[in-house]
Amino acid sequence: MTRVRVFRVTAYNDPDTGRPGKVIELVEVRSTYQQAARGVVSEEFVMAQQLFQSLMTQLQSMGFVPVQRDRFLPKIVLYLTEEEYERLGVRFEVNEEFELVLEEGRLIFRKVP
Repeated sequence: MTRVRVFRVTAYNDPDTGRPGKVIELVEVRSTYQQAARGVVSEEFVMAQQLFQSLMTQLQSMGFVPVQRDRFLPKIVLYLTEEEYERLGVRFEVNEEFELVLEEGRLIFRKVP
């Protein structure tokens, strides 16, 4: 299961048939939360990490470093005719998040509340 966000929805006309359609761009959402290193972590490492986090927070609050909560990685682009979009049965709105499940040759989109 992968979490994706609708990055862009645009209209287009198929160059071969001239039929209208939609381009839906989905990006993978990954949290910037970093998991602790595996194994034994020294007290110095924990203190250094806390100091670094504190310094970054201060720099972000002063506007020197942009706040980054999520990373976006291109995941999937759908080129669908209007008929295919209707048959899919999922309405994509920009910034809406879905869980993308790949299962037995199917793409399943589950809306994230």
